[in-house]
Amino acid sequence: MAHPAIGQGPFFGRPGLRVSELVGLRREQVDLKQGLLHVRRHKNGLPSTHPLRGPERRALHKVLRDYLDTAYVFVTERHAPMTAAAFRKLIARAGDAARLGMPIHPHMLRHATGFKLANDGQDTRAIQLYLGHRNIQHTVLYTQLSADRFTQFWKD
Repeated sequence: MAHPAIGQGPFFGRPGLRVSELVGLRREQVDLKQGLLHVRRHKNGLPSTHPLRGPERRALHKVLRDYLDTAYVFVTERHAPMTAAAFRKLIARAGDAARLGMPIHPHMLRHATGFKLANDGQDTRAIQLYLGHRNIQHTVLYTQLSADRFTQFWKD
């Protein structure tokens, strides 16, 4: 059975979390009153604090209310922390069910966050901090492929 918050709202893509960061997310990192998510980055990434919007807050509120006896946000039916492998399988099954015609993996959500922010014209340094990249070269990938990158350079 899937976790109750899986697929509810935009939570999994927006923060640009790595799988290990998502499954390692602890209750104390979620501040629903102030609407903040305190991200502890892995792979030597920079920690950050992200805003939580309405749909995310509602989904997390439900999860935190329904699973009071665990320190982790995302758990199995037995209330043990969800593993990265289990989450990868869950996303792969969702991709198969959606019949997208290609294998789906969770890191695609992280990349989608980077591309979305770049295509919206967000500053590359801000994207770097948002995703927790120490090296700007890991972030530049998203801006290089932005189709609208130069459209606002000249106004006739």
